[in-house]
Amino acid sequence: MVTRASRTRGSAGRLAEGLRGGGRPGGGRRPPRPVVPRTYRLGSPRRRVRVTVVLMVGLLGILALRLTQLQGISASRYAAQAEAQRLRVIPLPAARGAITDRTGHTLAQHVELRAVYANPSNIKNVPLTAARLAPLLGESVATLTKRMTTDPDAGVKFVYLARRLTPQVGDKVTRLGLAGIGITEERGRTYPGGSLAANVVGFMRSGKGDSLVGGGGMELEYDQQLRGADGKRQLMANPEGIEIPSGRTSQTDPVPGSALRLTLDRDIQWSAQNAIAEAVQSSQADGGTVVVMDPRTGDILAMADAPTFDPNHITAKDTAALGNRATRDAYEPGSVNKVITMAAALDQGLITDQTPVTIPPSIVRGGVSIEDSEKHGVEHLTTAGVLARSSNIGTVEIADQVGRAGLERALRAFGLGARTGLHFPGEGSGLLPPSKDWSGSQAATISYGQGMSATALQMASVYATVANGGVRVTPRLVDAVTGPDGVVTTAAHPPGQRVISAQTASTLTAMLETVATNEGTAPLAQVPGYRVAGKTGTAYRPDPVHGGYQGYTSSFIGFAPADAPRVVVEVVLDNPKNGYYGGQVAAPVFQKVMSFALTTLGVPQPTTKPSPLVLDLDQ
Repeated sequence: MVTRASRTRGSAGRLAEGLRGGGRPGGGRRPPRPVVPRTYRLGSPRRRVRVTVVLMVGLLGILALRLTQLQGISASRYAAQAEAQRLRVIPLPAARGAITDRTGHTLAQHVELRAVYANPSNIKNVPLTAARLAPLLGESVATLTKRMTTDPDAGVKFVYLARRLTPQVGDKVTRLGLAGIGITEERGRTYPGGSLAANVVGFMRSGKGDSLVGGGGMELEYDQQLRGADGKRQLMANPEGIEIPSGRTSQTDPVPGSALRLTLDRDIQWSAQNAIAEAVQSSQADGGTVVVMDPRTGDILAMADAPTFDPNHITAKDTAALGNRATRDAYEPGSVNKVITMAAALDQGLITDQTPVTIPPSIVRGGVSIEDSEKHGVEHLTTAGVLARSSNIGTVEIADQVGRAGLERALRAFGLGARTGLHFPGEGSGLLPPSKDWSGSQAATISYGQGMSATALQMASVYATVANGGVRVTPRLVDAVTGPDGVVTTAAHPPGQRVISAQTASTLTAMLETVATNEGTAPLAQVPGYRVAGKTGTAYRPDPVHGGYQGYTSSFIGFAPADAPRVVVEVVLDNPKNGYYGGQVAAPVFQKVMSFALTTLGVPQPTTKPSPLVLDLDQ
């Protein structure tokens, strides 16, 4: 056995010998290092157990803390997130209320539609799905493929593939049973009469969230009442969108919108639209409008425009026609305004219907020469003759007696310069400056309807006031509203306001009857079997582009039967080019519409005859 001491002594001896041989062990070479054997010692099992236990305890502690957070501190939040992932909310659109005419004929109604949507993350085969849907949706395979192909990281779970589809198309898509494809209900609107009363009823447009909202007319004015309140159904569904039978569900039923019953008469509206459309075409006018009213109640029986549009299929070319000319467009009314000048003079006792008036060839007011439409020498007419022959000069001479302030009071009392109270979207008030600002020439021209402006509805209301014995009633378009509970609320009839005396109204009516005779300017306005009172209008048309005047505005407003008025009809043609006198182009339209309205309403023919009036003192 070699001990540590013997190994030490041997090493020391070899070192001494090396030194003696030259100073290096081994005669100048480094002796090799001794190999020391490595010894190994087994680890302690206890230590490994202790480390393992510590690690497991730490891991269990972390798990315990995480479970405490999940099930205790954040339990409600994570539960809500999990429920939100399973929760599906299906909107239940409310049925929009119908709009009908005065007899219940439908002008606008709700229609059920369907939309097809996709959950791109659940579609298994996009090209095949697109190919099967394309024939039903009327879209190309490429278009549908693009809509269904989304970035997976974006997390898109809903995209519309097609909208405004019929329920039948929706049923066909459902029967395909395509993964990731769903159907939902949508609100829709249809107008059975197409363009019938479109300028009054209005149209729909896309609102917030692609919902349909009123875009014009009564659809816009009564949008809140018509639309109702949408409902919703909440249910639990798996990631594929299939309802979980045992999941929690709840439903809020939609509340349908209220229905509007208008004062319009569908048949009279149809007659008015056809008549004005034909007149616009034959006279080559830029447009035209017809207003039909019941003077006793202010009820509007028809309000027709040309050109018009079909609210079922609105295109870019329809943009200019989407409004309502009768309430929106102000124009210089011309000679139809003379009835107000005459009314003011009669009511103040300044004239009678037989007061003589001398009419020179021309007069000058404010440095401006004023003439009649046809040149003549000195004439001697009665005031009835001035109105029947539509003399500008005679009207100015009568207006001089009334005075500026008196004429302004009369104009405003008849409703000019202010909205009518109809509450129609976009209604204008016309332009009537204060009399203190009138120039010398304007004070004269306003008396015969130039230098101021009014809407067609305002002027129709003027003649309705005369026809109603001098009492002005607010025009009325909504007859009743039927709520979702079926309760019918009739629209109020505002109290009338007396503008002129009953005697003045009667005298004016007799004077207006002479217009629709062979001695007046509108024999073409006669309605066989009925007495007609009315007035022609031929006014210079303002040029909105270049300023000044260009073209004409032609009109006729009248009522019948003159002895017991039931209907007022107004016709306005904007810039007719094939004839422009009101008695020539507007009076025949009046005759058509008035004849149809009287027949439709069953108005009996009068048995009385008008009292003859002297018009021309030179005859």
